[in-house]
Amino acid sequence: MPQNYFITTPIYYVNDRPHIGHAYTSVACDVLARFMRLSGHRVHFLTGTDEHGQKVEKSAFQASVSPQALADANSQHFRDLTGLMNISNDDFIRTTEPRHIASAQALWKKMLDNGHIYLGSYSGWYSVRDEAYYQEAELVNGKAPTGADVEWVEEPSYFFRLSAFQDKLLDLYNTSAGFIGPSSRRNEILSFVKGGLHDLSISRTTFSWGIPVPNDTKHIMYVWLDALANYISALGYPDTQTPLYKDFWPASLHMVGKDIIRFHTVYWPAFLMAAELPLPERVFAHGWWTIEGEKMSKSLGNAIAPKALVDEFGLDQTRFFLMREVPFGSDGNFSRDRMIAVVNSELANNIGNLVQRTLSMINKNCEGVLPGEAARAKSNDSVAVDSDKLSAFIERCEFDKYISEVVRYSSEANEYIDKKAPWSLKKQGLVEEMGNVLYDLAESIRKIAIILQPIIPQSSSKILDQLAVAENKRSFQHLLPEFSLIPGTPLPPPQPVFPRFMEKAA
Repeated sequence: MPQNYFITTPIYYVNDRPHIGHAYTSVACDVLARFMRLSGHRVHFLTGTDEHGQKVEKSAFQASVSPQALADANSQHFRDLTGLMNISNDDFIRTTEPRHIASAQALWKKMLDNGHIYLGSYSGWYSVRDEAYYQEAELVNGKAPTGADVEWVEEPSYFFRLSAFQDKLLDLYNTSAGFIGPSSRRNEILSFVKGGLHDLSISRTTFSWGIPVPNDTKHIMYVWLDALANYISALGYPDTQTPLYKDFWPASLHMVGKDIIRFHTVYWPAFLMAAELPLPERVFAHGWWTIEGEKMSKSLGNAIAPKALVDEFGLDQTRFFLMREVPFGSDGNFSRDRMIAVVNSELANNIGNLVQRTLSMINKNCEGVLPGEAARAKSNDSVAVDSDKLSAFIERCEFDKYISEVVRYSSEANEYIDKKAPWSLKKQGLVEEMGNVLYDLAESIRKIAIILQPIIPQSSSKILDQLAVAENKRSFQHLLPEFSLIPGTPLPPPQPVFPRFMEKAA
């Protein structure tokens, strides 16, 4: 019975355009979604945009446009990102959509009816950039822990009884050790919650760009309560009988950046507990990217647009580097020199070279027909894929280790070419042996291309096309020996898949 798998990116804030960090998160989720589909699971993959709040209202004012116009324009940029990066999402949610507004208001009503919301007055520190409240003790040199400016806010506000959920949250973290990943983030959240939770201000009256509080339109909902509700609004909540909600809630994985881990592992489960709804199974927080050793920032003007990388290096080369370079969960650095080195050494010189050498030899020496009748009949010498090991890497979001394992398979196959020297076998008149070696190599390439599909789907497809592998025989179950390549199959003329990257002359 296929397992249902619901994965989400954070919804991206529309006060700016996408940068490499957004692409990183989306590609990681796409890798997981594609892996699960190839493993036979039913997948629902959600992304979208977060469009309300004071920050959007201020950005719109500065641009002399309405908040809705700014949201429309920038939301489209994030929708375009999904196409640019070949993201296989099933839905794209916008928090200005009627379906989301109705759902967020229904969540509010449920928490209110259950006695977890009350009217009061807020006075304290608020960061517009973070859209977050901070206690005095959390400030560092008069600023938010993130370095953002804070301002003193005093206004009537509805409050959520967050303090009532402290013990329940601690029990969740202790009984579901995998709820928060990686472990460094789990320790951070445990420490925060053990330090004591305060009731949370969840409405504002000093600006108007947001979802009105049900039955009190002087207030708008706190942007994080609004935003977090997207994960269930996209499934049809409050109708919990929709096929999407019944099949895919609770979420299998919320992928987030480390800066918003608190909202997803403290506020969100508390809201869901208050509304008597099931909790997501896991929240995983990845790290941040620096650019050539410097923090990415508007003031430095060093943010990298994903399109610039794709245009220069190629789509799959960019996806490969983003997943290869950094242990997921840790911070990473984007270096142009490093990207060129990885693309050339692992894609062009290793995997690409294996494919080109093998298929060119078959084309030249075997009249473009797959040889190796004897090789298929016996237990062939193609690479042995450890599916359990690869699955474990994916389960732990260790994408760099997954890729390292696949590169190791490719290195083994390249060593096999050099050891067997099929060109020499032909010169010695050992044509059948040459054919068996080339078959083993082609079968190794087939397996490598299948397991690379989540990372570099387009290039993997091109490789499998060149091996004449049918579209319906490319899932992980087809790694089994009974689905191996069939000798005598005509192969198309080989085409290079990963050309070496060469700097253009000045």
